[in-house]
Amino acid sequence: MSDSDAADRARRAATMHDSFESRTEDEYAVTTTVFDADVSVGGADGSAVFDVTVHVPMLDAVTTDRVAPVVEDGWFDTFSLRVEDVDGVLRGIDDIAVAVERDGDEATVGAELVDIDANRAADNAVAVVEYVEGTYVEGIIPGYDYTEPVTHLIQRASDTGGGTQGGTPL
Repeated sequence: MSDSDAADRARRAATMHDSFESRTEDEYAVTTTVFDADVSVGGADGSAVFDVTVHVPMLDAVTTDRVAPVVEDGWFDTFSLRVEDVDGVLRGIDDIAVAVERDGDEATVGAELVDIDANRAADNAVAVVEYVEGTYVEGIIPGYDYTEPVTHLIQRASDTGGGTQGGTPL
């Protein structure tokens, strides 16, 4: 199978997936997260390729308080280590490379999913995005006054857990 056939299958899978919104022919936004999450699709060696990129704010960017650099550094290191375990939520893929980079007020998570099954790759791409969001929420440090989108995430986690107070999900 050619790379263009694999890319066509990837595009069809992304277009038909409820969690994707088309931006261009090969670029999609993931709609199930409050974060900026993009997926580029293509083909290589007969397999569908889904490149996932998720941008999340550093803590200091989403608090009204100042977060000390040592706290921010520790949070980023922990977030990076936790995100590397994303392969545990994927189907049909045992190990993927995850890149986590920090640039100013933002951390970017990138992962490439290659699968002969384009529909499974699309599902896995969404799973990566949702795992990043869940990992972010787990890492919210109590004691700060948060702004959007963190307040929304905290409230959603509280509602899902049956809570009535606006504390962190931890």
